Amino acid sequence: MKELVLLKNDEAFTNSLIIAEGAGIEHRALIQLISSHIDDVSEFGRVTFEMLPFETNGGTQKVKMCNLNEEQATFVISLMKNTRAVIAFKKELVKQFFQMRKFILEKHSSEWIKTRYHSKISRKAETDIIKQLVNYAEKQGSKNADKLYIIYSKLANKTAGISSRDNATINQLNNLSLIENILLNCIRNGMTEGKGYKEIYQVCKARLELFSDIAYLATA
Repeated sequence: MKELVLLKNDEAFTNSLIIAEGAGIEHRALIQLISSHIDDVSEFGRVTFEMLPFETNGGTQKVKMCNLNEEQATFVISLMKNTRAVIAFKKELVKQFFQMRKFILEKHSSEWIKTRYHSKISRKAETDIIKQLVNYAEKQGSKNADKLYIIYSKLANKTAGISSRDNATINQLNNLSLIENILLNCIRNGMTEGKGYKEIYQVCKARLELFSDIAYLATA
């Protein structure tokens, strides 16, 4: 199941686009539902709407989107007809809000702060070796070697199942440190062996896929 609950400034929330997609209903119909019960929804906090740009064949368009906190989202989904898809979505949304509340508490623990600090050290070691890889790739003719920082960061985060270190659990941060150590050694060995920078990336990717399978890491 995809990420249904977002986090900003230690506040958990979802939005109408996520709810509409998850429940299998039209987004326009959901916005109408929220608007028709706006006074009720507002009892659980200020309701914020925003215009979100998206690309179409005819150019950039905008869609009206609504952000909802846990109480607002719970009330809104209670108004929906209980089809099988809606029930499944409601259950998952409740689970993810619970998990996010649990994570917010964890994030303020001394253990999380300590783990986050150590993850910065492993990240620094990884970026140092990537800096060497950038120079290595440039010597092999790469014109976009600077993008290797982003490419390897995305690979590490995807393997760890996170979008941001600041929103990662203690276990995810520990996994990320292991992943970055794997990348560091894989890149270093690849350069020592004189492999092409593209080949090094493919070897790193294969190593992380193997690690993910062995460690049963979630990548969704």
